[in-house]
Amino acid sequence: MKKGKKITILGAGNVGATIAYTMTMDARASEIVLIDINKDKAKGEAMDIYQGTSFARSVNISAGDYEDARDSDIVIVTVGAARKPGQSRIDLAQGNVNIIRSVMPQVAAVAPKAVYVVVSNPVDILTYATIKFTGLPESQVIGSGTTLDSSRLRARIADHVGLPPQNVHANVFGEHGDSAMIPWSLTTIAGMPMETYCASICEKHNNCGKIELSEIEDDVRNSGANVIKLKGATYYAIGMTVRHICESILRDSGALMTVSGMVRGQYGIDDVCLSLPFAIGSNGIRSCLEPPLTDDEREKLLHSAKVLKDTISSLDI
Repeated sequence: MKKGKKITILGAGNVGATIAYTMTMDARASEIVLIDINKDKAKGEAMDIYQGTSFARSVNISAGDYEDARDSDIVIVTVGAARKPGQSRIDLAQGNVNIIRSVMPQVAAVAPKAVYVVVSNPVDILTYATIKFTGLPESQVIGSGTTLDSSRLRARIADHVGLPPQNVHANVFGEHGDSAMIPWSLTTIAGMPMETYCASICEKHNNCGKIELSEIEDDVRNSGANVIKLKGATYYAIGMTVRHICESILRDSGALMTVSGMVRGQYGIDDVCLSLPFAIGSNGIRSCLEPPLTDDEREKLLHSAKVLKDTISSLDI
């Protein structure tokens, strides 16, 4: 009989291994299984982490095969090629779609009740592909989406106004990619609408405007590519992001996050996975909020959905 919570991580590269380490230190799961086509790599990563568990809470971490995903509560998907310097997320699309087509039905067959957290890029496309190839309920498949982008945005705004990120509430909607949009009308700083804070309290308000907002947007949109350019890959921030998503699943918290999920009618968008405020619990997506947007923001979100749908239509899914 299974005791505690079980997490399976597909892919033992930089992202998968970092997530495994982060989840081990978090200690919310009692069992973690690493699966990779390179079995030695998965075994080595599992051994490396396990050998330090005497300094943490008890977690059984091991390497395995697809069959070992059985009875998982969460399956984290990091399989596929990683983005290289100068490469867009969409450039990875068909190759990684083919990997999802090959791998995910095998895993879903032994773990049909798990919540699937897709991290591989392009994450919106692969979240959609996972649903289509496995036949899993749409609510059980979640992409990491713009959860990390939203964290980057909060950190960037916080730095701009000189406050801790916890005092900023801001999100990125749409694609985890170039067409992502920021609903500035929903952004709050220190509990106030951003417009109120910037006009009444911020010492920089006389010097801020559309140029500054555009610079913040560019920084958020390009931050992942900049990290890849500097160090070759991104994995720490996404590791913390996935831990945050998994915490909501394991605690059944119902927390709102801008994960990527199947959209069915919100803002007139249908049959595409992108990021909106989804409530996350033990069975995956509970609901999706549809906060009011300005006409301009709505247009940008619809454009982002179109970009993704056009990409899907060009692929073999």
